Amino acid sequence: MTSITEGGCACGACRFELHGTPMITHACHCTDCRRLTGAPFAVNLWIEADNVVLKSGELRSVMLKGGESGEPCEVWFCDACGTSLWSRYHVAPGNFRWVRGGALDDPSSFAPDVHVWTRSKMPFVTLPDGVPDFEQFYELKDVWTVESLGRLRANIEAHGKQSASDRGEEAGP
Repeated sequence: MTSITEGGCACGACRFELHGTPMITHACHCTDCRRLTGAPFAVNLWIEADNVVLKSGELRSVMLKGGESGEPCEVWFCDACGTSLWSRYHVAPGNFRWVRGGALDDPSSFAPDVHVWTRSKMPFVTLPDGVPDFEQFYELKDVWTVESLGRLRANIEAHGKQSASDRGEEAGP
């Protein structure tokens, strides 16, 4: 049976479900994530887009250029209150979402597996012992589980190496 994790926006208009678990959970310390969340880092759950189900509410999205990577990043947020719910980083192949851990009903559901972009972390943030951290990004094969790498490969095979916008498809949750 597939586990379901629920979440939503600050005003309650948007509710969503995650079907299954993320392939990996990042604590991202890049300047973009800090600006988007208003926090010293963002907890992002990397999961297949098909496993992110909007149950209620209306979403809007905006396409941004990543300040650290320079690559396009699409951010979906509640149309009513503006809470950022998830992103799509177009540098990554396949069809994935990076769901904001803080938008989950239980934000402690998924602890970060890795800290990324630590070169721009706030000086008052102390990284935990035993959790890998990287000044920028990392080689997936060095960090991910065999199961998660298999899910990644399956998604890329199903959706191609280009993002939805690169294939001329409409963006959506």
